[in-house]
Amino acid sequence: MQTLDILIIGAGPIGLNCALEAEKNKLSYLVIEKGTIVNSLYSYPLYMRFFSTAEKLEIAEIPFISTAPKPGRQEALEYYQGIARQKNLNIKLYEKVLKVRKNADGAFLVGTTKGNYTAKNVIISTGFYDIPNIMNIPGEDLPKVRHYYTEPYPYAKQKVVVVGSSNSAVDAALETYRKGAQVTMIIRHAEISKSVKYWVKPDIENRIAEGNITAYFNSELMEIGENSVTFKNEKGQIAEIENDFVLAMTGYLPDFDFLKDSGIILQGECLNPFYNPGTMETNVPNLYLAGVVCGGKDTHLWFIENSRIHAEIIVSNILRNA
Repeated sequence: MQTLDILIIGAGPIGLNCALEAEKNKLSYLVIEKGTIVNSLYSYPLYMRFFSTAEKLEIAEIPFISTAPKPGRQEALEYYQGIARQKNLNIKLYEKVLKVRKNADGAFLVGTTKGNYTAKNVIISTGFYDIPNIMNIPGEDLPKVRHYYTEPYPYAKQKVVVVGSSNSAVDAALETYRKGAQVTMIIRHAEISKSVKYWVKPDIENRIAEGNITAYFNSELMEIGENSVTFKNEKGQIAEIENDFVLAMTGYLPDFDFLKDSGIILQGECLNPFYNPGTMETNVPNLYLAGVVCGGKDTHLWFIENSRIHAEIIVSNILRNA
């Protein structure tokens, strides 16, 4: 079995950038991805637009040409998947990594659903979009509850509850409202999140102010029934409203069990994985983190534009230690 210089877990934008950096430095590598190339982007809402401009989403100095100031999901898919095709990157798709173990000789044994691999270095670049932040309330497992939102058409003329006030919640509320849904937002905080895209925030605030979208602030969803939901409002009163669908846009988490099982120390309330910011190396020698997975529960800490540098940092450190 060939021992690779680098095995990269995750074919998102940062995982691809790590592969390109490895190739540039003539290091043997393999990317393993449980879904398609940039699988998280593929799962985004169909009409999602990035907060960042195109040039800030570029990797390996390959131009990202966009027809709009803020590129959308389809343009990003074309860009990143096009790079993987053009560069013929060494990627195995629809193969899930199950374990990462360090052998006595210092190399890693990486076990997947389809086989085993050995590598001198491993980079975990798995993002955070795979595991929904569960509310742990009765009825959350009903078929009417969705933790992922793709497009508004299934919700036409339906009574929709949107939980949350982040970008994903606001997009879901506005899009479903405009396709004829009766939208109610249940929000734990006193206002729409300050992180909502600046060109969208006035839109949702105006729709709420004029009464076209109902919003309950300082409120919490308590139970989901077949035909209704129960929530606690800002006065502490329990209320029930009719409901057909719940879009629980409560955020997503990294796979903490996988990180712990790989030997990485998780720290504090946010379960921040330990790594050296100067090298991106974890407490396990030669095991690295790259991209948004570095933030633990603080999934707003890292983005494509500010974690692109991780690939160069990691590969430089690997070359220094070779």
